[in-house]
Amino acid sequence: MRLGIVAVLIALTTILVPQHGVHLQAQSRKSATAAPDSDQPLVVAKQGSFFVNEQNIATAFPDGDGRRAPGHISVKGMYVQYQIPATRTPGVYPVIMVHGFGHTGKTYEETPDGRMGWAEYFVRRGVPVYVVDHSGRARSGFDPTPANRALREKNPALIPSFAEFTNEFAWTSFRFGPTAFTPYEATRFPVAARDQYFAQIVPNTETSYEGAGDNTVRALAALVDRIGPAVLLVHSQSGAYGIAAAVARPGSIKGVVSVEPRSCAVSDENVRAVFTRVRLLTIFGDFFGTSVSDWPGRMAECVETVTRIKTARGIAENIHLPDRGIRGNSHMLMMDTNNLQIADIILAWLIDKVR
Repeated sequence: MRLGIVAVLIALTTILVPQHGVHLQAQSRKSATAAPDSDQPLVVAKQGSFFVNEQNIATAFPDGDGRRAPGHISVKGMYVQYQIPATRTPGVYPVIMVHGFGHTGKTYEETPDGRMGWAEYFVRRGVPVYVVDHSGRARSGFDPTPANRALREKNPALIPSFAEFTNEFAWTSFRFGPTAFTPYEATRFPVAARDQYFAQIVPNTETSYEGAGDNTVRALAALVDRIGPAVLLVHSQSGAYGIAAAVARPGSIKGVVSVEPRSCAVSDENVRAVFTRVRLLTIFGDFFGTSVSDWPGRMAECVETVTRIKTARGIAENIHLPDRGIRGNSHMLMMDTNNLQIADIILAWLIDKVR
């Protein structure tokens, strides 16, 4: 009888106390399409939103028709929404999730086909999560002054370029399929929900600011100044922002998880000074041989950076999912049908390497 009680206590400890990665590793072996705990209440200690790095500036062009008087507007602030789980996994740092080109923090919310996204999943696994919109984009707002001035002064040259992905370009560049709206046979991207995905794509309005993406890097530095040590989880365009923010705050940014970054460039000086302290994980999906973009070249740069960091006795790793027998992933790994399997790989790495 006493042995039976002990067995029950050990089983409960394994389920309820996942600080050694046992529960997370078990979850990674479950069906990739399962959504653990999704039918249970999400219990948080606190949630909310705020802005960091905001500035008030004078503008003579608050509109394009001259009806509003000049005044001051708030610019460059980065919108942050957060959830702190009621029960935290001991020793795991908060994770700041940063989207890529043409996207917003929606990237990490519910998937296009209605499954659990990474933001909720990490919180359910006991990790505080902060999801941002780049400075100058979406809920962070942008500066309308240049476009309004161009309209008032009839000078189109003053208008910034607000680039946006077309649906066709996103489809092929992000490796959903070989030609527009034709999916790869083995794709894990939820192609039936493509219209929900296309609705997420927005223009890059941060070009209304001098420095464009540099403002997001400064805002990420301001965010860790406010919340304390954290891990940056970045994607695509923001891969370079993760590197730059770690260089700016090597004491507060404990790790960078870079999901299919467009760049892994790190100078030799920063390899020695920063990335012997900051852990780096890069991770890539499938269909490289058929992509119109240079994903093999981008991963090769990451592999080279990882090698230099390890040579300098830092901790770094590149994961190419097909090498682990995980196939079919697109550029949008956080939305693919095995997104929770990928999340568990990341969480297990954080527990092992960045505690």
